[in-house]
Formats: sequence, C-alpha cells, structure tokens
Amino acid sequence: MPDLPAFAAAAPAPAPIDKRPLTRTVHGIAVTDDYGWIRADNWRDVLQDPARLPDEIRALLDRENAHAAAVMASTKALQRRLVAEMRGRMEEEEADVPVPDGPFSYYARYREGGQHELVCRTPREGGAEQIMLDGDALAAGLDFFELGDAVPSSDHSLLAWSVDDKGSELHAIKVRDLATGEDRPDTVTHTEGTAVWTADDAAFFYVKLDQDHRASSVWLHRLGTDPSEDRLVYDEADPTWFVGVERTRSGRFAVISIHGHDASEAWVIERGDPLAAPRLIAPREPGLRYELDHRGDDFIILTNADGAVDFKIVSAPVANPGRESWRDLVAHEPGRLIVAAAAFADHLVRLERRNALPEIVIRALRDGAETAISFPEEAYALGLGEVAEQDTAVMRFTYSSMTTPTETYDYDMATGERRLRKRQEVPSGHDPADYVTRRILATAPDGASVPVSVLYRRGTPLDGSAPLLLYGYGAYGYSIPASFGTKRLSLVDRGLVYAIAHVRGGTDKGWAWYTDGKLADKANTFRDFIAAGRALAAAGFTAEGRIVAHGGSAGGMLMGAVANMAPELFAAIVADVPFVDVLNTMLDDGLPLTPPEWLEWGNPIRDRGAFDTILGYSPYDNVAAQAYPPILALGGLTDPRVTYWEPAKWVARLREKALSPALVLLKTNMDAGHGGASGRYDQLDEVALQYAFALACTGRDAVAPTEDEDEDDEDDED
Repeated sequence: MPDLPAFAAAAPAPAPIDKRPLTRTVHGIAVTDDYGWIRADNWRDVLQDPARLPDEIRALLDRENAHAAAVMASTKALQRRLVAEMRGRMEEEEADVPVPDGPFSYYARYREGGQHELVCRTPREGGAEQIMLDGDALAAGLDFFELGDAVPSSDHSLLAWSVDDKGSELHAIKVRDLATGEDRPDTVTHTEGTAVWTADDAAFFYVKLDQDHRASSVWLHRLGTDPSEDRLVYDEADPTWFVGVERTRSGRFAVISIHGHDASEAWVIERGDPLAAPRLIAPREPGLRYELDHRGDDFIILTNADGAVDFKIVSAPVANPGRESWRDLVAHEPGRLIVAAAAFADHLVRLERRNALPEIVIRALRDGAETAISFPEEAYALGLGEVAEQDTAVMRFTYSSMTTPTETYDYDMATGERRLRKRQEVPSGHDPADYVTRRILATAPDGASVPVSVLYRRGTPLDGSAPLLLYGYGAYGYSIPASFGTKRLSLVDRGLVYAIAHVRGGTDKGWAWYTDGKLADKANTFRDFIAAGRALAAAGFTAEGRIVAHGGSAGGMLMGAVANMAPELFAAIVADVPFVDVLNTMLDDGLPLTPPEWLEWGNPIRDRGAFDTILGYSPYDNVAAQAYPPILALGGLTDPRVTYWEPAKWVARLREKALSPALVLLKTNMDAGHGGASGRYDQLDEVALQYAFALACTGRDAVAPTEDEDEDDEDDED
C-alpha cells in the first residue's frame, strides 16, 4: 500500500475516538462493540429534531467534520472548479415535459438560480401558467426542504402535497386551494408522503409511519376534520412488511400495496366508495410477488406466480380477482425479466430486460401484435415515462446512454409515430462523439459473467495508465442503468475511466441475479465487484491499485466489504451513507428497518446460519490489521435508513486497526438524511467533495479537464 496521497501527507492527525467496549453473547459467540456509544439512545427524537442529539456525540461529529475539512482544504479550489463545471452542464431553467391530465397539463420546472422545483400547470387548450407550489419560497429559512408528492384532485381544484423539512422522510401532507393559492387547515403529519383522492374529492387516503418509522397503516382523512378523527383503513401488524397506497391509471381504484423483501399483497378500494372494506386480490404467500393495474373489467397483474421467476403478466376479472382466475396475457420466458407493465385502453406496455439490456414492448390488445423499442448500443437505459391517463394511444418513454443525454419521446401506439419531446441540454456543450461507451464481461470466481458498463473520453489511453472510478450497488433487486450523467464528465474529461459493475444482488440479468446476491449468497456481490475491477485492469482500462471504488447505502456495504477483502486493488474508496454495521443493526429489532431487512440479509437473532454469514462479511466486524486505501465516508444525521452512527463507528474502527499510513475521513451532513442536501446546487457541493477526493487520491487533482476552463475558474484558484 503506498504512502498517504500528497494532498494529505501534511494533514493534521484526527482526534482519537474513545473505545467503550460492550460485549454480548449471541449463539454462544462473544461480539464486542467498542464504539456502540456513538448510537444516541434518543435517536428517534433526533430524526424529528436534530437539536436533541446528545452534546458528546454532536461534538464528535463536529470534530470529524472539521478534520475532514482540514485534510481536504488543499482541494478547495478544485472543488470550486468542479462545482462550476457541473453547474455549467445543468439547465438553469430546466422543465419536465408536461403530463396531460384532464383539462390541464402538469409539470415541474426550475427557475434560473433556483434550488427547488416549481410545481406548475397550464390549461391543456392553451393559457397562462399557474405555479401551484414554489419550492424556493417554501424552503426559505429552512436547513432542509424536499417536496414529496403533489396530486391534483379529480376536479383539479385542490392539490394534496407533501414536504419533508428534516431529511428524516417524515412527510406532512397539506391541501392547497388552487383558486386562492392558500393551504387549507388540513395538515396530516408523520406520513410516507403519498395521497390518493377519493372520487368526490372530499377526502384522501394516506400512509402513516409508526413510532419505528415503518410505513404500516393506511388512513382516510376527510377534508375539514381534525387528523385525530381520521379513519383507519388498513393496519399491517407484521413488522417485516411495508404499506403503500396508489391509484390505478383508470382512476377507479385505490390500491393498498403491502410488500416485504420476498413477497407482496394488494387490496383495493373503489374510490367512489371509500368507506367500503378493502378487498383482497390474492393472499400473501412466501415468495409470491404481484402488482396490479386496472383496465375495463379486468385487473392487469405483473407476477412471479406459478414458477414465473422472471415474471409474467396475467389478467383477472374485477368481480373475482383471486389466483384461481388469473389467466396469462404475457407468458413467462426465462431470462427475460419483465420489469414493469402499464395498461392503456387499447394497448399493454411492458418494460423488460435481457442480459442487462432493456427493451419496451407494446402489445395491441385488439389482435396481439407486438412492437419493440430498443437501441443499437452496447449499453443504454430505457424507462417508461409518466402518463396520467388511460384512454390514450400515446405512451411516453425516456432513453439515454452513458454518452447520450436523456431524450424523452411520445410514442403513438396506434401509428408507430415517435415524437421527440425533449432532449437534455448541456449548456456548456457536449458532443457524444467525444466519448466512448463499452460493455465488457468479468468472470466471477464461480464462473458467473458480470456485465460492466464503461465510459471514457475518446483518446484516453487504454494501456493501464488511466485511473478508474468503479461504481456498484448490488442489493434489493435494483439494477443500475447505463444512463447519462453530466457530473461524471468532470472525471472522464480529466482522464479517468468511469465504470458501473452490474453485480449480483441487482436484477440486471434477471431475478436469479438478485437471489444469487442475497442472504447466504451475499458474498457473491462483493466477489463480483472485485472481479469487475480486476477485469477492467486486465483489459487495459486501468491498473490494479488505480481504481476508486464508489457506492452508497447498501452499495456502501459493498465498499466496506471490498475494502476488507481486496484493499490492494483500490487507490481510494468513497462510501456514501454506508450500511457497514450489518451485524449490530440486524441484531437490533428496535431499529426502524431491521425486521423487514431480515428477508434481505437474514435474521441473526434466530438463525445461527444467518448470524455466521453476516459475521463473516459485515464490514465493521471484519476490519483487520492491514493496510487500507484512503477512505471517505459520508453520513446524514437524520438518516432513518442508514443511521449516522454506522459510518462513524466504521471510521473509528478503521483508524484503530489499519496499519499506518491510513487516511480515513468522516463527513456527516448535520442538516440532512439519506439523500444528502436537498437543493440541486447544494448537492453539487457534496459531489464535488467526493470527486475531489477521488481525483486527489489518483494524482489527477492538478489535471485540467480537456476543455479549457474559463478565467473565473482559474482566478478562483489564486
């Protein structure tokens, strides 16, 4: 392991973090946590009021923030240049493509210089814009502000909207009178943030979070009444399941969706009869997943029932929607994962993926004829766009690749006509021909082929001399698309290669790609990532020891694991809100997300096998007396998903165990949660810190981007 990077060689040493050992015995094995004291006993209170963090812990986090700032001080000019570059690629007055809904078209946009969205509408037949919500004005004076849902009533006179002002994902739902622009007295707190109106617009359904921060119950709020009088519609007693509520595209039903990590269940309520008891579609079964839409007399259901590992689409009559009535519309095909389905009046649209490449397929329900939409690139991203109405022949989709900015299309399913509605603008200029995107396959130790998407600037030497940033996630079945991103251009323009490892734990290659990266097989995720790094080096994209690894949340767990398993492979590691204290978290059933997470990681309280598996890879528990690459860990004080103490404890143990020299930094956002800063420009500061760390650790902090920088940026450096 090389000496400390030059930028940190003269940095002050961090203050020591106290060890206060606490040992407990689980399954006959003693587990010692030296830094468990960093977990505040009143963490629930801190989520709602950060000022209630105990003074001793606040002092520790403030001290660590000051240390990180001191170490990174020599990169401040670089960070300012990075922010200027990234902001220069953003559309200051960016606007979404409007979504038609009844007499209006709805959209969000930003004003020049604005941090937060404006939620707007215009009359469909033409007329003046109405700003329904001004995010900049609403955020004034707040340290954190994030809009949640914004749902117009059926008659378009009211707007149910939600806001999180702590970063803790506790949303308050408010109701705005769109004629006056004023909010009604109705405010419902401690919600998940989504609202579904009843057909008469006199009430709305919402999901309440319980004291453990779990979305556990559905309620009905009638306008003009106190929230204490709200009616309980559904309560989920099992702490391993989450509850949601949504509206079918047809508008007829509110759907109560209940899901765990390996199964789901749905109940429906006629929006025209909101006091009726919810009606079950199919009872939950271990491993059974399904989600539904509605069209005419049928429910349209995407499901893995009857051995459809990669999912199929079935229909069921509204009058009798149980499993015995399910009939195949799109049969299961192994290796073709159906990701999503959307029911229109005359067409059925599905998004599917084969071997990590997406495709949209449109079926005419009249005759069953199908049309596919795909693109001739080695790696690209496709997504279904928002369409509020069902009785339309126009569907919307988005396309991008790692070189091609996002394009939004309206597609006429009756005629096949494709209309470009928006192409993402890069104001400072972007020529896709200046960049190259590739897809390679890495071979994991067990022989699995791991797709890796690669982006680099044309002319970058592929002789092993280039540094490389390798991103990975690998959990919960989430796939990481090979989509366009303007921020990463600041890396590739300085000669870095950017790559995404599509490791197991995601569904990039089908559902089995997910199940092969969870529970007892979780280590496959880590081995896949290491194999991807070695394959990129073998192919000349970089060299071992020249790779910066980056991941967040469950991807932060990946960062901690590979740091323990193959530290020599990496020049640096950036771990964003990293889930690194896996064993202690899964042993603590009082934490908000622990019981539901047992189906993803295993229950080490009851299952000795799960305990041994997690103990074998949990990053915090496997920090060893070895040399580590430079590590930057980032956390959020009000994060309910990965609590602030996980990265803090991990950093403390790394400093204690790592052989010198070791550079381990902790930066905690004291005003935000899992997603970091809420303002679109404030977010750039956080990305610039991460990128400056990566560039400095690979010796590229003094390298100018390929395009000439403007004089203001150069002056900034003086």
